[in-house]
Formats: sequence, C-alpha cells, structure tokens
Amino acid sequence: MSDIRVRFAPSPTGKVHIGNIRAAIYNWLYARHTGGKFLLRVEDTDLERSTPEAIAALLDCMKWMGLDYDEPEVYQTKNLQRHLACVDELLKSGRAYECEKTSRDGKTGKVIMFRMPKEGVLGFDDLVKGRMEKKAEDVQDFAIVRSDGSPIFHLANVVDDIDQGITDVIRGDDHVENTFKHIELFKALGATPPRYGHLPMIVNQQGKPYSKRDGAAFVGEFREQGYLPGALFNYLLLLGWNPGDEREVLTREEMVELFTLEKCHRTAAKFDMKKLQWMNGEYVRRVPKEDFKKEMIDRCAAQGLDTSNADLDGIVDQLQIRTKFFSDMPGNCAFFFTEDYQFDEKAVEKRLKKPGVKEILLDLADRFEKLEPFTIESGEAMVKELSQGQGMGPWVHPIRVAVSGRMEGPGLFEMLYLLGKEKTISRLRRVAQTI
Repeated sequence: MSDIRVRFAPSPTGKVHIGNIRAAIYNWLYARHTGGKFLLRVEDTDLERSTPEAIAALLDCMKWMGLDYDEPEVYQTKNLQRHLACVDELLKSGRAYECEKTSRDGKTGKVIMFRMPKEGVLGFDDLVKGRMEKKAEDVQDFAIVRSDGSPIFHLANVVDDIDQGITDVIRGDDHVENTFKHIELFKALGATPPRYGHLPMIVNQQGKPYSKRDGAAFVGEFREQGYLPGALFNYLLLLGWNPGDEREVLTREEMVELFTLEKCHRTAAKFDMKKLQWMNGEYVRRVPKEDFKKEMIDRCAAQGLDTSNADLDGIVDQLQIRTKFFSDMPGNCAFFFTEDYQFDEKAVEKRLKKPGVKEILLDLADRFEKLEPFTIESGEAMVKELSQGQGMGPWVHPIRVAVSGRMEGPGLFEMLYLLGKEKTISRLRRVAQTI
C-alpha cells in the first residue's frame, strides 16, 4: 500500500456527466495502480439540487460503473463548522477580509474574500500538463463565504482535501485557474498542497465542449440506451489516455496495470459516438454465452416472443457476433420465433419488387423441398450451382428478405438451417404470393 489518496468530489444534481465520471475513472485507476486509496466526497452544499434522489442517482452510477471506494463517503454539508473555523483563522491571519459586494440580482451584502499575493509568480508542476505559471498580479482576490454565511466551493474544497489527507487531485482542465487559488489557500491554512493533474477537455467533432446538444452526455442516458458499463468505462478511459500501443479493448486488470498519468494526453479529446458503439459491440461479444442467451430470452419474452422451440445455442452463435446493443436483440432475431415478423420497406422495394423475383422464390422453394439433407453446406451448394459462377446475389438477397424481412443478419445458409426446412419453404412460397 502507498500513501496516495485521491478523491472524486462531484456535486450531485441527479445526472452524472461523462466528463465527471471520466475524472472518477482516472482517479480510481490511479489509486488502484499505485496501491493508494480512492475516496468519494459528495459536495452537497447546493441544497436545492443535492436532493436525496440526486445523491442516490450518483451512488447508483458509481456502483454501475464498478467504481468502488475505500472509505465511507463524506458529505460536505456535515463539515460546515470546520469550514467556518478555517474562515476565522484566515480572517485573524489577515489572509481574508470582509467586503461589500453586489450580487447579480442587485442585492448588496457582506462577503468574505481571500487575499491573493500581489507580487511574484504563482506556479505548480502539473502531473499531466507540466509546469504551469501565472503572474500573481493577474489573479484577483476571490470570495470564500457568501453574504448568507455559507462557504463557497473554493474554501470547502480545500478544507475537505486537507481533512481527508488528499495527496493528489486529478480533475478536468477547466479547474486550472482554480488551482492557482487553491494552492494559496492550502498555504494560508498551514497545509502542504497536494499534487495536481488536469485532464484534457472532452469536445465534440467541431472542437467545442461536449454537451447534451451533441447527444447523450450523462451516464444514465448511455445506460438507458443499452451501453454496457465496461464498454463506457473503457471508452472514456481512452478519451485522453492510451496504453502506449495499439490496444483499445482492455480488461479492468490491464487498465489498472497500465495506467499512469504520464500517458495522459494534453490536448482535448474528441468524443466519437461511432467508436463508442463499436466498443459496446466488442464488449457484447465478450459476454459469456449463457448470459447472452438469458438476456436474449428475457428481452424476447418481454416482446411477446416464444423462444421455447428454437435452437437457441445456434441462434446465439449467429446473433452475438453481430450485436452491438442488447436492446437491438428482439428486432434482430424476432423472425426466428414468429411468423408475424416485420418487413423492412426498403428491403422489400430493393430485393423483392424486381421482375422475376416471384418465380425465383417459388423455384427455390421447390428445390429446397427436394433437398436432402437440408444443411448449411447443401443449401449453399444448391444456390451456388444455380448461379453458374455468376454470383449468388440474385438468389441470396431475395431469400434473405423473404424469410427474415431484413437485408442484414446472420449468415444466410446458417439462418435457413436454424429456421428449418419447413419454415424456409413455407415463407418463400407465402412471400412469393404477396409480391
């Protein structure tokens, strides 16, 4: 065990932004890699937004993402007296002072300001960005207590870091300016500042900060859309970090072993939804077969589909390698379990409405009826013989749409075998009579 102590300190509002959870992931991995401790501090001073429901949503998000913490969570509101005691200390030392301020709504009241140095250079060695410096004269004094007597983020954040013994603060680079201020607060309170590392911003394809306008932006939204927690964890890790080689899909153990802040990027990370979708598919393929089968059975049952008389193992073999989201499963495999399957209109227009397709389907039905044995290999050999080396497209495309209603899906002859000879022939003839 090392003496490293890091924390995730969100303000619960009911929704957890992916930028915040990425910071939690980096802190968690940093602690696990170094043998340190990962702590959760709930900064719940905004009483209107930090409701019990919002806090419960935060804790549920942490659990879903597999972000366990090593000590009981700390709630900032419970440290109010400690925060105010530190304010008194700063006032007595001359590092803080009272000041009349007018708020945005026009109300005037007394606030307590922290006095920043006015000469020299402020600086710190960022664990990600390197040396950061700023002229002291460019950083203004700032408020630490509101006119209603409640401590402001800057003060509460620093005091809680002192009390929790935080050694390293890893957070988004939107906090760089705050860090210059926070380091001076640490010093004024007689404490050694922690090491700081600032993570690159997550941006959209235009290079602007990623937000809900660009798509799903909160962990709960991705969960509702069918993303697996492991896939989201893996993808967010790669937004600003890489293992130093070409690997992208990593086990949690590999992440812990490989993670260092030296491998973090300094430039903004572009969010790529297609890459995340690909990543989710990779994780779906790694789900144990029996778990995938149960998920398929449950989701199909919820749609009123009876899976009891089908070759489920064979269907899983075909479906799992092609599935990106569990939520897609009923739609992708319904034709295996019902004769009332949906037809894609574009597929019908493109593959079934051409001249001669009716005759092709009826001819194929007759040939399949005579085919013995009815296997994957024999079905493919029969169609290949019909094509006479000219390509099987004119046969396989109408067959696929006729028996499944779709242009895409499992391997065609594997699909016909799983449906069985009787269903295949029946569907070909029924569809032929309707076009």
